[in-house]
Amino acid sequence: MPLILASPHSGRAYPPDFLAASALTRQELRLSEDCYVDELVGAGPDLGVPLLSALFPRSYCDVNREPLELDPGMFADRLPRDAKTNSPRVAAGLGVVPRLAANDREIYRQKLTFAEVETRLARCYQPYHAALAALVAEAQAAHGRCLVLDCHSMPSTGGGADRDLPSGERNGQGGKGKPGNGRVDFVLGDCFGASCDAGIAAAIDAHLRAGGAQMRRNSPYSGGYVTQHYGRPESGVHVLQIEINRALYLDERSLERSAGFSDVQATMTGLIAMLVARLGDLLPGH
Repeated sequence: MPLILASPHSGRAYPPDFLAASALTRQELRLSEDCYVDELVGAGPDLGVPLLSALFPRSYCDVNREPLELDPGMFADRLPRDAKTNSPRVAAGLGVVPRLAANDREIYRQKLTFAEVETRLARCYQPYHAALAALVAEAQAAHGRCLVLDCHSMPSTGGGADRDLPSGERNGQGGKGKPGNGRVDFVLGDCFGASCDAGIAAAIDAHLRAGGAQMRRNSPYSGGYVTQHYGRPESGVHVLQIEINRALYLDERSLERSAGFSDVQATMTGLIAMLVARLGDLLPGH
């Protein structure tokens, strides 16, 4: 299929040395996860669609950032000159090695060394992006074009730099998750049209709306590094980020799967099946 599924933030294998260096418990660190998103789209391989999942947690190494997007205040030594230290994500404490976990909690007891960053990039970041680039190249070789669906989840209400929906956009419901919460059910991010053909995004939007979902485009999430870096519609590579409201499938405090988990999993399976059936026609250049 000219379709690739990616789940960069659902990893939950925490290295022991990382846990020892952290001022937070494993459960506190897990609040940063896009919990179980890999399972929500887990039907992909059975439908002929490759699924790339990070096994390591985003609080350890975030592959949806630039490789040297780092906060110099976190380190005991100097960073390389080409480190990107002044991005909005670094300012928010969310670089490739994050400073903060969910709810703005400081992760580390003491400063790190840049050697630690190099280790994480070599162990996690570089292999993930090598695998994603290889999948894109394989799909392009076979089909001439492809879609990467970059799969994430979002808190049911905003925090930090996130912006909740104005009450008038919630239709009084706040999505299917919890009445009155600040988020719709799904947010599609295409970098405001730069990373994905508008027809593909519109077809996904329409499919999910037909199932009763409340949708929003590019706000508060328009797409991260993966969307920005790989999305090249003019070259036949389309990337669309999808954010799933966690309240639909998860107890956001305990991180246990809720009664709605199977429904959201079925919704995502249906979306993948729709793309398998229609993507050849939806992709420009057919």
